[in-house]
Amino acid sequence: MFGKTLLPAASSLLLAGCVAVAAEAGEPGKPGLPADQHAFLDTCEDWDDWDKPAPPFKLYGNTYYVGTCGIASILITDDEGHVLLDSGTQGGARVVEKNIATLGFKASDIVLLGYSHEHFDHVGGMAYIQELTGALLVSLERGAETMRSGKSDPDDPQHGMHEPFAPVSVDFILEDGDAMGVGTTNLQSFATPGHTPGGTTWLWESCYGTECKTIAFADSLSPVSADDYRFSDHPEYLAEYRAGLDRLAQLDCDILLAPHPSHARLFTHLEERTLLTMEAPCATYAAQKHADLDRRLAKEVEGE
Repeated sequence: MFGKTLLPAASSLLLAGCVAVAAEAGEPGKPGLPADQHAFLDTCEDWDDWDKPAPPFKLYGNTYYVGTCGIASILITDDEGHVLLDSGTQGGARVVEKNIATLGFKASDIVLLGYSHEHFDHVGGMAYIQELTGALLVSLERGAETMRSGKSDPDDPQHGMHEPFAPVSVDFILEDGDAMGVGTTNLQSFATPGHTPGGTTWLWESCYGTECKTIAFADSLSPVSADDYRFSDHPEYLAEYRAGLDRLAQLDCDILLAPHPSHARLFTHLEERTLLTMEAPCATYAAQKHADLDRRLAKEVEGE
């Protein structure tokens, strides 16, 4: 399933091959909504505030939602150390810190950090999390300079729209398709630019006993931009955008998560108890984003 992998060993990262994913005891599919998911729905609303505190909850196996009501942050736990994807804003990172403790885990046990895309609402608190945990940040090359500087890439469709965020130390650069891992947990990275140049989708397995699900944390991939930006004026970037969506569509995932939980219809899936029964969620999500991009391009033509 996975290609080249970065694994922490002592104080360094080593290249290693594919490893099995740790199983965790549990009984998926039991009737009724789990209490922790019920608490999340009672507290949060669709398209909620970015920094609104949310109770954490188990998504599946060793994968947990530890973000705010409006911004996802995903914790994948392992006996050898944990992985955290996205920090939220500076304020949201404090919610993430508290949620990790609420679940009974230690932030200091986080050893690897990854991100979906390099905007302040998703990585604005990453410097705080890195200082808190001492974890190593892993990035694809395209987003690395923005993470190091805190300033948006000039190629970002939203360049100039957001305030800079605190710079983050980028410890390792992955090539597209490479994976990062710790212990028996392995996450593969895929370049999915479009919303930002460094947009990344992560893929991994989580298990209950012998029943495993492949989970994707897919980037936002929405064609949102500054007022004076036209995607049709940037054919090379547009081609990369389309190629990333096509690659996402080919990923075989069972559970689809997104940086804004509402993009992945998380509230609906929890309410209807369909989180574990999605049909081709990666392909469905990619098709939706292709359609969003088509509508955006049509509006650009209409505005000429």
